[in-house]
Amino acid sequence: MPEDAETRFVDPDADAIERSSEAALRPTRLEEFVGQPAVREQLSIVLAAARAREAPSDHILLSGPPGLGKTTLAMIIARDMNAPLRVTSGPAIQHSGDLASILSSLNENDVLFIDEIHRLARPVEEMLYLAMEDFRVDVVVGKGAGATSIPLSLPPFTVVGATTRAGLLPAPLRDRFGFTGHLDFYDAHDLVTIVTRSADLLSCPLDPRAAEEISTRSRGTPRVANRLLRRVRDWAQVHGNGRVTYDAATAALEVYDVDHRGLDRLDRAVLHALITRFSGGPVGLSTLAISVGEEPETVETVAEPFLVREGLMTRTPRGRVATEEAYLHLGLTRDGHAEDASSDARSRLFD
Repeated sequence: MPEDAETRFVDPDADAIERSSEAALRPTRLEEFVGQPAVREQLSIVLAAARAREAPSDHILLSGPPGLGKTTLAMIIARDMNAPLRVTSGPAIQHSGDLASILSSLNENDVLFIDEIHRLARPVEEMLYLAMEDFRVDVVVGKGAGATSIPLSLPPFTVVGATTRAGLLPAPLRDRFGFTGHLDFYDAHDLVTIVTRSADLLSCPLDPRAAEEISTRSRGTPRVANRLLRRVRDWAQVHGNGRVTYDAATAALEVYDVDHRGLDRLDRAVLHALITRFSGGPVGLSTLAISVGEEPETVETVAEPFLVREGLMTRTPRGRVATEEAYLHLGLTRDGHAEDASSDARSRLFD
């Protein structure tokens, strides 16, 4: 099996996870997990029922945009079931033999977390169908006419799959999951709670107004909120007394090019190019990406979803189009020039 296809063993009770700043901010129980109330309630019922039966949980699929807590929930599931967690990803499992090696190493009640499960190769998917449903795999020994298929029984285990693009999952694989939870973007109130909790864990004094400011610029995503908190903390330690005040937060986020709506350098570059170079569109993705010096996949997966959700860009059959809101946000007119009050408009980006 290729080295990158190996799973990583995660002991639910080991404190090694807590050593990195990212992992240290992760909640470890469903009760600590902020937001996603419907998914939390549904998942708690699934896990409680499995514990009562003293059996592995049904297979679980978690879908939603990046940074909303799918990996964290997988760790919580394993801890809640008092089971080891094995972690791998769709791109790392290139061949069915890789998956067979991973599955044959599982013990009873283990939780197998497959990130980006929509990127599994078709032969791997077909093997996973059988393993999830019947807890067995067929290992082919030999080649050509002399090849023999040997069935290999597997102990009961739970697959937790995570995907940012649930529509790419084939129906047979999707149907193998007993529970599917979709994670939505977080509202400002939940993000304030997350930022405040993270600041406590980081021993970082945080004013309530600063927590609100960081939250409103976090794109509805806890991962972004925690990243911005750490950068603001750095600024406060270098330029202040270590306390994150509202003024420190706004000054730090201006340094890091994050405006009051959460747009960063790439977001604004895409909008600016769309308006000033292509008269607001429509323009194709590849052309737009080249104009800002980025790969099309980066623009499509990083900048575009947020810009569309914020109502600053629309997607049409002919290409991407800037909305009236985008012109107002950048302080530009329809001819791509700055408005008379453009200096005020630009200053509002970071106010």
